Amino acid sequence: MKDFLLDENYDLATSNGDFVCGDSDQQNQVLLLTSLPGDWKESPTIGVDVESYINTEDISGLLTQVKKQFENDGMTVIGLPKIENGKIKVDAEYK
Repeated sequence: MKDFLLDENYDLATSNGDFVCGDSDQQNQVLLLTSLPGDWKESPTIGVDVESYINTEDISGLLTQVKKQFENDGMTVIGLPKIENGKIKVDAEYK
């Protein structure tokens, strides 16, 4: 999916005085993972809040929530998300 890109501070990225556009799939996935429900005024149920799972053993709950949020955002999730080397791995893309 093409969209406006954000910089490392989550501000709109600019180049030569113009906004930067590009493939935003990974950016959208990161935003979904790190957002808390209620962060997005127009869509208050969006957000996995991955930080809330850090000190829990509810891995299946986390992975279920990731799949649900990605699908609700319009992505096709192939297989179940998994954790590898401490990172969430999801095979998902917008169709």
